[in-house]
Amino acid sequence: MPSFARFGNDLHSGRRSFDFVGRRRVWYAIAGVAVLISLLSLGIRGLNEGIQFKGGSQFTVSNVANPNTETAEAAVDSVVPGSPPPLVSVVGGDSVQVQTGQLTVQQVTGVKEALAQAYHVPDTEVSSTFIGPSWGADVTHKAIVSLIVFLVLVALVITLYFRTWTMAVAALIALLHDLILTAGIYSLIGLEVTPESVIGFLTILGYSLYDTVVVFDKVRENTEHITATTKRTYGEAANHAVNQTLVRSINTSVVALLPVGAILFIGAFLLGAGTLKDISLALFVGIAAGTYSSIFIATPLLVQLRMREPEMKAQAQRVLRRRREEQAPDAQPALVGVAADTGPAAGAGPGRTAVAVEPAKELRQQSGGQRAQPLRSSASGRSRPGGRKG
Repeated sequence: MPSFARFGNDLHSGRRSFDFVGRRRVWYAIAGVAVLISLLSLGIRGLNEGIQFKGGSQFTVSNVANPNTETAEAAVDSVVPGSPPPLVSVVGGDSVQVQTGQLTVQQVTGVKEALAQAYHVPDTEVSSTFIGPSWGADVTHKAIVSLIVFLVLVALVITLYFRTWTMAVAALIALLHDLILTAGIYSLIGLEVTPESVIGFLTILGYSLYDTVVVFDKVRENTEHITATTKRTYGEAANHAVNQTLVRSINTSVVALLPVGAILFIGAFLLGAGTLKDISLALFVGIAAGTYSSIFIATPLLVQLRMREPEMKAQAQRVLRRRREEQAPDAQPALVGVAADTGPAAGAGPGRTAVAVEPAKELRQQSGGQRAQPLRSSASGRSRPGGRKG
């Protein structure tokens, strides 16, 4: 634990740094592949909409001694032959939930009796619920409207808070990444999308937004009055902000994923709580995707948008120019003594020897900071300070 704390201190102080912004193409490629797979799955397989969205009938058989899905499928097929196979799931370990398409009153009665006979339970242990298609369409419409309103409000609040539209655009793209990736996981797995899942989607968007705002707030702090300085560019300051908040983002994500993972793997898969599975899977995938997007997508995209502005380009050029000047030699070395050119133009001739040229700065250091005495050449080639011959 102390080493991890020291690691966080090094990131915050700048002694250690990861180049998140400079390697944005790698992060974009990873996110792009994940989003592409999700979109292909959504386009080919689509979402497995629950009965609340598409309408239909739902049957619940309680106190079943041997709950298995094949028995329910055979019972439904005996009453409604040729119909699409029902969605059957085991709930709580001793109950079976069966969802079918829209059935008539006679078909509902026949399915109830067939399920009771198949599982050897009284008719009173089989309950049925009917949801019309108009109600399901209304739920779908409200879910889409609530998502659009949420995104509009997010863009408005971020723009007003940070006083720049670039942060709003970067945050919205990160949110869409999280939403598409979570929906793609649901499509790939084939898990049923219920109103509880929609609640999970909206919850993860809020979590991802919170993590992104934390990083952006540090970016704003580091880049305040950045155009008036030449210490670092906007991209470097933003990258330092991501490093400073990296440990916080990791800790927050781990703390959030632990209880959600417990609900998902223990409550849903071991205990068989289907409702918990619907919302916990969306939260688990969304929190992980939101952490990735806030670190690897939102800030690099923000830097890319801001560096298109003329003032940021000019500031980056000033920073690079100052660094080139610092790396260049300070000045031409001052020549002390006779020129080193031994050619005719320098007046070199018999009996004259060229003295090696040294920078005045080095001579001053050798003489303890005092001004060095010029060297004068003698006919014998030996030279002493003050012009005295050997």
